Amino acid sequence: MPQSVKGVIARGAARPAEIVEIVIPDPGPHDVVVDVEACGVCHTDLAYRDGDVSDDFPFLLGHEAAGRVALIGDEVTHVAVGDYVVLNWRAVCGQCRACRKGVPQYCFATHNASRRMTLADGTELEAALGIGAFAEKTLVHEGQCTRVSEQARPEVAGLLGCGVMAGLGAALNTGAVQRGESVAVIGLGGVGCAAVAGAALAGATTIIACDIDAKKLAAAEEFGATATLDTHGLSRDQIVERVQELTGGFGADVVIDAVGLPATYETAFYARDLAGRVVLVGVPGPRAELTVPLADVFSRGGALMSSWYGDCLPERDIPTLVDLHLAGRLPLERFVTGTVGLEGVDHALSTLHEGDVLRTVAVTR
Repeated sequence: MPQSVKGVIARGAARPAEIVEIVIPDPGPHDVVVDVEACGVCHTDLAYRDGDVSDDFPFLLGHEAAGRVALIGDEVTHVAVGDYVVLNWRAVCGQCRACRKGVPQYCFATHNASRRMTLADGTELEAALGIGAFAEKTLVHEGQCTRVSEQARPEVAGLLGCGVMAGLGAALNTGAVQRGESVAVIGLGGVGCAAVAGAALAGATTIIACDIDAKKLAAAEEFGATATLDTHGLSRDQIVERVQELTGGFGADVVIDAVGLPATYETAFYARDLAGRVVLVGVPGPRAELTVPLADVFSRGGALMSSWYGDCLPERDIPTLVDLHLAGRLPLERFVTGTVGLEGVDHALSTLHEGDVLRTVAVTR
């Protein structure tokens, strides 16, 4: 039987998100109904609400979530009723050209639920990143559920569903930070601080955190930064010079741009050592353009990479990172700077413009 629950939707661009009754259909053969326990408030949901992703309104917002499997389709084998799971938006298909090449982190046909959730009047909802978890329940594909330890609090574990994983993976997977290397991270929101934490977890010995906000610089130190650089009022060349001073005059082995502006990317490009790696994890605007002399690209060598969802494989990475958190090696709890109920989601989305929090989490149970 379909179920009616409360959920947070966006009806139109830049309109306030609102709580309404939504209908969860019976699961298809490979679908799963999840009782959502907590869901992080992410910039991607703000982009959905404000019409910066698409105009396929109405959207059911929310995607950084943890909860418990409540109902499964007839052919589900991946999870069972009662399993405690983190939701992910990379349920790889195993059949596309990326999966066949052995790089499933670039899967072109990730799975979503086979049926749409709706409003009470039957209007179909577009679920944010195929998840839609600012709700008491949501419907997803079984592959979007990753089982994790019951000991992890849902408001903490759910953050691995998107932003925190993006930053951790930018360091651990895309940048492949090695023990003893130097890393610079530009931009210290939730993703940037997670990149700092990932670099520390990988064993980097020099981790330079760069931002214009003193509070964010202080937060980065809690996640493992060995040096902080207040970039307010500094030119690109001045920032590059400071990074070089902190890395023996060479530049960092890995520079992670967690902002995604042409200016920050150019800084990252020149702040790396020869043959160093640049990782772009901050999402650029659709009209952002970059101008770098091609001779500089050639002469500096190394690698220029972008990182989608931290190039993670959820089934491999999420349980491992949860276990590292529970072992005291990854302070995921420090990302949670506040909690709200579903009624507080719209305000929490709006405050993301101010940049004063790492993660607000909507708790539904």
